[in-house]
Amino acid sequence: MTAPLHETHPSGPGRALPDTQQGMRRRNLARVMHTVSAEGPLSRAAVASRIGLTRAAVSTLVDELIRTGLLEELGPERPVRVGRGRPGSALAVSERGPAGLGAEIGVDHLAVCAVDLRGRLRARAVRHGSNRGRSPAPVIEELTRLVRRVVAEADEEGLWPAGLAVAVPGLVAGDARTVVRAPNLDWEDIDLGALLPAELPPTVDNEANFGALAELWLGEGTPRDFLHVSAEIGIGAGVVVDGRLLRGTRGFAGELGHVPVRPDGPRCACGGRGCLEQYAGEEAVLRAAGLEPDGDRVGLLAARATDGDENVRRALSDAGEALGVALTGAVNLLDPESVVLGGALAGLAPWLLPSLRSELARRTAGPACPVSVSRLGSEGPLLGAAHSVVRAVLDDPAAVAERDPG
Repeated sequence: MTAPLHETHPSGPGRALPDTQQGMRRRNLARVMHTVSAEGPLSRAAVASRIGLTRAAVSTLVDELIRTGLLEELGPERPVRVGRGRPGSALAVSERGPAGLGAEIGVDHLAVCAVDLRGRLRARAVRHGSNRGRSPAPVIEELTRLVRRVVAEADEEGLWPAGLAVAVPGLVAGDARTVVRAPNLDWEDIDLGALLPAELPPTVDNEANFGALAELWLGEGTPRDFLHVSAEIGIGAGVVVDGRLLRGTRGFAGELGHVPVRPDGPRCACGGRGCLEQYAGEEAVLRAAGLEPDGDRVGLLAARATDGDENVRRALSDAGEALGVALTGAVNLLDPESVVLGGALAGLAPWLLPSLRSELARRTAGPACPVSVSRLGSEGPLLGAAHSVVRAVLDDPAAVAERDPG
């Protein structure tokens, strides 16, 4: 059996297809694409066996996908045993054609990348520098230049953008384009869709959500029920239940950084007091360690902790304890299979995990919830954004073929 179709965004191309003959054809095209993507190279006969259609039906679907450049034939499949007849031609997802563009607007950086249908990173561009307090327009102008640079690099390799997904550190409206509030950027009610290039209408989502999806799709041995926590200056979480994001009624689920861990604590950018970000965000840890926030904050903290700086180690231990307090409520409420640390937290895990695990075990009602570290680190949101576009192509390849610019 092929894997189920994956979530992109409720308003994106991955939405449910109508239950008509045309809808059935589109669903079967998607089943073929997902199967070859997950298990290929495969022959037509192998695809037919896995999705339960006749070989003739699969051949028709495959021929259509080859004509539109989404699949390619690699030549005769190597036989696994001696038998009659010629070996089938091995099919693979094309390494040319549509690609997913991912972009990330961080407090201290902008990044854009292109990922092909095989999931390979083909182009990337980054700009380091603070975006906090800047007007959205010049930030988006810089991001647009990076997007166009990556599109040009991808074009040289025979790739064209099937879509653009943008990760932001804030709350995103259900229209998947409006940033309702991003406290650490000081942005409110910003329509990114109106600012980005008209030829690439974006899908916008919270960076922690894209980080969680990246972990689901690209992580090794990741369960289908987990809580993904990521951090930069702010702290966000993506909740994955049965392989799907738990978004909440308004799409704002996962604001872990604004869970109060000490209600009488310092005021937060969100307007509350004693939020987790005030104890476990990068700048909060630097303040607690007596260091100035400059350049590579995570690298500085990790280097000082490795060298045995007791102030830094104490600050990281306290941050881990605060994370444990905040995560306790989520773990007790949701009972996830695991908690995964991503983003900046992944680079500081050796000094965060002991106190985090201890606090979580002490406060959790049931057995201790396992805590692991993402191998994607700070790249998770950017890769999750790009792969969300790739997944949308796999979910509805007919729609992508209809707008193929070539």
